Amino acid sequence: MTPERAVALNALSLYGVAAVLAAAFAAQFVLNELPCPLCLLQRIMFTALAIGPILNIRFGPRPSHYALSLLAALIGAMVSTRQILLHIMPGEAGYGSALRGYHYYTWALLGFIAAIALLSIILLFDRQFDGGRAHPPASAFARTAVWLVIGLTALNVVSALLECGFGACADNPVVYELLKR
Repeated sequence: MTPERAVALNALSLYGVAAVLAAAFAAQFVLNELPCPLCLLQRIMFTALAIGPILNIRFGPRPSHYALSLLAALIGAMVSTRQILLHIMPGEAGYGSALRGYHYYTWALLGFIAAIALLSIILLFDRQFDGGRAHPPASAFARTAVWLVIGLTALNVVSALLECGFGACADNPVVYELLKR
């Protein structure tokens, strides 16, 4: 894999993370569904998944950058699995609305599993780690992806602060704590 392709692939992965974060916001504001604490943790892990591609775009591909994303995907998969197991009992309605028959936390688990598989496949291409190659400057496409993820992350931080305030988040939030006064 050439360095240019590696940058483009990392930028595409950032657009994927941005799409997930934007979809979570759409559910939150359009459907008026506040994220639960485990939902917020899943958003954090999707954001952490973006750290590896951002580092790869800035400094060039390294196995350690992919490892950071791989760890984020593993932790995200564990958090998603925990939420699925909380709502697996027969007759349990689950938390939030469903999309195509699955709740968002189930989709999150599938997304984290896909990320683990894709990261594992990307790590098989050793040529991207050749130290003798010059790292190309980030294209406008890649820079836009980086700033889009950073912007969506900032919006998530503000949203979580408004929802939870400065204390622990409610298990089943129904109101933005900092806006109810």
